[in-house]
Amino acid sequence: MNSVRAAALIVIGASCGVTESRADEGGVSFWLPGQYASLTAVPQTPGWSFGVIYYHTQASADADKAFQLGSQLRLGVDATGDLTVLAPTYVFANPLLGGQASAGLGVAAGYVQGNADAILTGPGGNQVSGSLRDDRWGFGDLYPNVSLRGNQGVHSTTVVLSGDIPVGAYDADRLANLGIGHAAIDGSFGYTYFNPQTGYEFSALAGATYNYENDDTQYQNGIDGHIDWGWSKFLPTQMQVGIAGYVFQQLTGDDGEGATLGDFKSQVVGIGPQIGKLYSLWGMQAYANVRGYYEFAAKNRAEGWNVYITFGLSPAGKQN
Repeated sequence: MNSVRAAALIVIGASCGVTESRADEGGVSFWLPGQYASLTAVPQTPGWSFGVIYYHTQASADADKAFQLGSQLRLGVDATGDLTVLAPTYVFANPLLGGQASAGLGVAAGYVQGNADAILTGPGGNQVSGSLRDDRWGFGDLYPNVSLRGNQGVHSTTVVLSGDIPVGAYDADRLANLGIGHAAIDGSFGYTYFNPQTGYEFSALAGATYNYENDDTQYQNGIDGHIDWGWSKFLPTQMQVGIAGYVFQQLTGDDGEGATLGDFKSQVVGIGPQIGKLYSLWGMQAYANVRGYYEFAAKNRAEGWNVYITFGLSPAGKQN
């Protein structure tokens, strides 16, 4: 079971906004809830590792809920997204400040579809009736990240700094976007308890996102708080079973000339099962994980369900 600690690859899940399905302006936030789960802070094997994340989401909100993007108010939104995130990461062999440093970059591509029952446009609030639909293929923003991990026995910690470089497909007048239209920076602290003797593991990562103003809409999202967590049991076959969840809570209200709905603070909770497997592939250590979340307790955002399928490949560590 020590191979779990020595060679587990934690895929750094890049945040991929799906318009109409997340929080803040237009229902979209930088932080993608649930991107972290089990083994968050476990030390990695030095060298290059590569992660792939497939993310599917479906979310909706009733027609009595309005979502603002620029001069538009969208009512009765519904969204579907299928995204693939590529996340190469380099883990440094030499210690930094007594810990293990790593740096990575995530990029997303895929398909999103948005629907709205009605859109109110302009300062006069002229209503466009009927169902409106938009879909788009394209690339998302760039998501750089750095982390520093520490370990003492069964306890591991990590500090993660990540951000958004807004270069993805984005248009304030469209329902479907893969970029979020503004820069963001996030700081998080994570903890993992993992006992190789029993196979039990628990991880949690908590942090906050500062959002810069969207120059196209003069809208600035508030500070977003988030907690991702996972609990699991590793079986002798290196199979992992457990549950995972998240809490997303906007800590401060939205601001800017474009924030005509007020502070628009949002929240959501998600929980669901997970299953994973560690195995050898091409002389390297491979890790695959599938987890799904059901969302509830949503406020000022759409809610639904989403699925993550992650695959990681890293240098093989020493087997004990």
